[in-house]
Amino acid sequence: MSPRQVELALKKQRLCLRSGSLRDNLGRYATAWMPLFDGADRLRDGLRWLRRHPLLPVAALVAALVARPRGVLRWAGRGWFAWQSLHRLRTALEVRLSGNR
Repeated sequence: MSPRQVELALKKQRLCLRSGSLRDNLGRYATAWMPLFDGADRLRDGLRWLRRHPLLPVAALVAALVARPRGVLRWAGRGWFAWQSLHRLRTALEVRLSGNR
């Protein structure tokens, strides 16, 4: 084996050891984030369920409209305002960021 090959083999071995150490550290640090990941998984599963069963939320909305039309319309107005505000903020940020490039 040439000195260059020995050097490369040692470098590969050091990198493999470092990689294993980094994986172990990541596993230890990730345990603190597991509740957040679990919550995100549950949210994703809930959204998938809603996509597969769209009639149930629509029926709940219709029932709420029949029972409390003012409350539903009030919340719809708040949602529309929030959506418009976020849309305007996002557009302004994109314009500002694209102008700085």
